[in-house]
Amino acid sequence: MKAAWYERNGPADEVIQIGDLPDPVLGPGEVLVRVRASAVNPSDVKSRAGLRAKMTVPRQIPQSDAAGDIVAVGPGVPASRVGERVWTWNAAYGRWNGTAAQLCALPAEMAVTLPAMLDYAQGACLAIPLLTAHRCLFADGPPTGETVLVSGGAGVVGHYAIQLARWAGARVIATVSGPEKAAHALAAGANAVINYKTEDVAARVKALTGGAGVHRIVEVELGENLDLDLGLLRDQGVLVYYGSKTPVAQLPFFGSILKNVLIRPVLMYTITSAQRAQAIRDIGRWLDDRGLAGPDNPAGARFAIAQRFALATTAQAHVCVEAGTKIGHVVVDID
Repeated sequence: MKAAWYERNGPADEVIQIGDLPDPVLGPGEVLVRVRASAVNPSDVKSRAGLRAKMTVPRQIPQSDAAGDIVAVGPGVPASRVGERVWTWNAAYGRWNGTAAQLCALPAEMAVTLPAMLDYAQGACLAIPLLTAHRCLFADGPPTGETVLVSGGAGVVGHYAIQLARWAGARVIATVSGPEKAAHALAAGANAVINYKTEDVAARVKALTGGAGVHRIVEVELGENLDLDLGLLRDQGVLVYYGSKTPVAQLPFFGSILKNVLIRPVLMYTITSAQRAQAIRDIGRWLDDRGLAGPDNPAGARFAIAQRFALATTAQAHVCVEAGTKIGHVVVDID
């Protein structure tokens, strides 16, 4: 099979190789997926760069999220699954064979039926961003009737958090860093946007909530925004975070305890099977309820794909994600 891989951590254009590897061998309970599209997430480029941990296998095929077709099944998996269109999660988490390849073998439960309305590129965008957004919003009960602040509303997780929050009946305020990203967040359904580069976020949130503050915050940058977030929450508020460029965040004792706030971390890779199953069910319900966005359905589900690359240019796809300027997903098409 054709694949992209690396044998050491480092810059994408130095370590990612493209070539032929042996086809994966199926074990019991596994399926073989012919990958059609593979999404590159920030966690993928951080793993390749060695920013989280050094690689523990001799060769790593990167990327966890993908969509494709089941072409073979291992012992214990119904033969009826052959030919099924699926999307994958956690393919490269603790495993050497990720989705930047023509074929990927993985446990059958990690290949989920792809909704008929989605193409392969859209299906490749489902796992890490949408499961993360769902957990951030629903871990402590649905946000129905609440005001939710989505930090980084133009990011891929933030983009879905806006959509899922509105679907659940919440009012959404999103922070962004520029006019183009503001338009992106508004199109996703944000009721209001705040440009944190040019506006006073605390003052705008106070004005938008009549001084009451927000019920929940979905935070992409905990280290920089922790103090601000604690000030924006109302009593019994929930601060959920899934990212932080700053490795250490110092928690103000009185700023958190006086309001009895709940602070919850979310890492999609390690949520429980029950939590993941509920997220997958809810994502299916969201798609069924809203359909895909279009001229006649502006409130439909939106999958923003910023750029697409061929398998041979996987390194450039990683560089594109690392640059941090794109709006939407980066997808590698597997020919």
